[in-house]
Amino acid sequence: MRSIWLRRLNNLLCVKSIVTIVLTVVFARLSLAERISNQDFLTVFSVIVAFYFGIQNEKQEELPEKEAEKLSAQK
Repeated sequence: MRSIWLRRLNNLLCVKSIVTIVLTVVFARLSLAERISNQDFLTVFSVIVAFYFGIQNEKQEELPEKEAEKLSAQK
């Protein structure tokens, strides 16, 4: 159980995650201060989240492909 939490914390501290969190906080602050419109915040936030989760999903899909390539190379 502890190793799962450590792994999650490690993943959270990677550069992309930090950038995503910082950008989210900054744009939320700008939106609350009414320096940008709610629509602009929603657009920027949607792009950031879509990019972040798109990259994560792509990495997860590549993992089985790389393992299959390794197995076929060993034969």
